[in-house]
Amino acid sequence: MDPRPHPPVATALRLCLHALLIGLLALVVVRAVGDGVPRAGAVVTVAGLMAAVYAAGALLPAVQPHTRTAAVWLAALGAVWLALLVLSPDALWVAFPLYFLQLHLLPNRWGLPAVAVSAAAAIACFLWHGQAVNPGTFIGPLLGAAVAVATVLGYEALFRESERRRRLIEELMSTRAELAEAERTAGTLAERERLAREIHDTLAQGLSSIQLLLRAAERTLPDDAPATAHVRRAREAAQENLAEARRFVRALSPPDLANGSLAAALERLTARTTGPDLTVQFAVSGTPVELPTPYEVALLRTAQSALANTVRHAGARRAEITLSFMDTSVSLDVVDDGRGFTPGLVPAPADRDTGGFGLPAMRARARSLGGTLSVESAPGQGTALALTLPLPLTDGRPGQDAA
Repeated sequence: MDPRPHPPVATALRLCLHALLIGLLALVVVRAVGDGVPRAGAVVTVAGLMAAVYAAGALLPAVQPHTRTAAVWLAALGAVWLALLVLSPDALWVAFPLYFLQLHLLPNRWGLPAVAVSAAAAIACFLWHGQAVNPGTFIGPLLGAAVAVATVLGYEALFRESERRRRLIEELMSTRAELAEAERTAGTLAERERLAREIHDTLAQGLSSIQLLLRAAERTLPDDAPATAHVRRAREAAQENLAEARRFVRALSPPDLANGSLAAALERLTARTTGPDLTVQFAVSGTPVELPTPYEVALLRTAQSALANTVRHAGARRAEITLSFMDTSVSLDVVDDGRGFTPGLVPAPADRDTGGFGLPAMRARARSLGGTLSVESAPGQGTALALTLPLPLTDGRPGQDAA
């Protein structure tokens, strides 16, 4: 009967049920033989048959809950019990383990009526034997049926709750594993973005500057100068390494980095970028407030990228960087008087080898801090880039970072 694995409690209950039924059958046999009833031999035979039928069902793998085989086996067991009940009134007590079997093996819509019929049959046969009628005659079978129903239904409810919790725990474990994997993936992507942005904003920009300086030096040297060939090879090496750095950037993607005084860093940036062909000025507007490090990083890197684009692509003579502190936001404006472009026609980074990673990186930085990046430009009309970040609020005052 139901050979699937059982928890220790269920196994103990099954063993108790086996022992109870066999013990009650033995009691019926002992009472019949001891009292010397006329049909003692028939009682012993039918009790033995019932024990054999029960043992066969307990050992038969096909006898499982809610199956036709189980219903047939219960019908055969019930028929033998009714025959025993006709022979001996003591067989009434065998009804108690039968209640449990009926409730366990039959669906509730059949199990509950089967228990009611068994209880009625037990009471009727007891009365048919002419036994003394007393409240126990009715209360015993009915109380046993009620206890069996309450026990089985309660156990089933606990089992369903246990199964629900087991499935919930399995789902939680699976979800935790998925979250851990997602966190690992997010960490990997964040590191890839950080490396991409660092390569673009430092290594690539430095190589680009070196290449421009070497190109300018090459133009000033006569073709027959001994240093010309060395300068040309150095420029070509810088160009190759710049292309390799951009390939790294396209294979990765952009978050934030860098520390220090933002105003001082922007001052140094303007000084480094200013040259014979380009004048860069820096100004601060409003009352400066302390900014979180990620904000300073985003503003500095955006200025670096914007000026790098101005140097490489704009052909500008003048550029201005303005850092503005307002009540609820901070903004960075980079304006140049170069040749300009149509913002919607800028090719994607993967479509070109000459750059194009700067604007996507700047927009990614702005989005990561809840800000906006706007670019206004047109061919022949210069370019104006503005990054606006909302100031964090702490104790009702903007600009004070809790960290």
